This record gives sequence, structure tokens and C-alpha cells, in this order.
Amino acid sequence: MNVINTNIAAIRATNASTSASAMLGTAMERLSTGKRINSAKD
Repeated sequence: MNVINTNIAAIRATNASTSASAMLGTAMERLSTGKRINSAKD
């Protein structure tokens, strides 16, 4: 029988950190340009 050990808490923390970093990047881009629309996806 194979046993796979995973650290679910670490995976969730990594996902949360990645998401927070992406949102921070967007916020910094908006602050640095002073504009509401900085890219086509806005």
C-alpha cells in the first residue's frame, strides 16, 4: 500500500501567498501610474 504524505496547510499557505502577491502587484501598478486603467484586462 502506498502512502502519500502531503502538508495541506502548507499548500493552502502557498496558494494564499501567491494570490496575495498577485493582488499586491496589481495594486502597486495602479499606485505607481496613478491611473485606474493600466492594462486591457482592467
